[in-house]
Amino acid sequence: MNTRRFDLLIFDWDGTLMDSTGAIAESIQLACADLGLRVPQTDEARQIIGLGLAEALQTLLPDLAPSDYPRLVERYRHHFLGQDHALPLFAGVAETIAALHAADYWLAVATGKSRKGLERAFDQSGLRKFFHASRCADEGYSKPHPGMVLELMDCCGVDAERTLMIGDTSHDLQMAINAGVASVGVAYGAHSVASLQACQPLYIAEDFKGLVAWLDNNA
Repeated sequence: MNTRRFDLLIFDWDGTLMDSTGAIAESIQLACADLGLRVPQTDEARQIIGLGLAEALQTLLPDLAPSDYPRLVERYRHHFLGQDHALPLFAGVAETIAALHAADYWLAVATGKSRKGLERAFDQSGLRKFFHASRCADEGYSKPHPGMVLELMDCCGVDAERTLMIGDTSHDLQMAINAGVASVGVAYGAHSVASLQACQPLYIAEDFKGLVAWLDNNA
């Protein structure tokens, strides 16, 4: 008898698998400074992590002229690409993803990164071979729209009740709600525990080790 609750595990990338939220927030701040704009506080910058880049910057700077967004995006990418090659996975991620793959879970990524950015992260981390599918913000709707999750379920042939979304932001967990799937939050990334709790995940892990333990016992 199959006692497994979930067949498809969908992971967010930044702040969930890779320790990159600090670099993202700093790059946003530096890009704003380059253009002489108000530099957001770190908590402000972290709050929009998880959205697609264009949506994130529009949310953070709604009064910025549309003609200035391409320049801001260019400066953000300049600063982020200067350091993303050195960004580490959280401790235990590589081993855990390999073990979940070996245990015959379907594994997928739903990320606010661009496709080019995710492909680069796959190559640098060595995790590409373990994931069956992935969706990025520049390929369709940004979080919290359910599109990425729905497409991944369709791609993997897994129903909503057998799918789990895992992420560090309320954008991830709200996307799960909108797609009709269960979620688990992680409190070591971009958003506060309170904002994650508001989305009523099954569990909130304080660290990656706690996430692994929960998956071992509940997924």
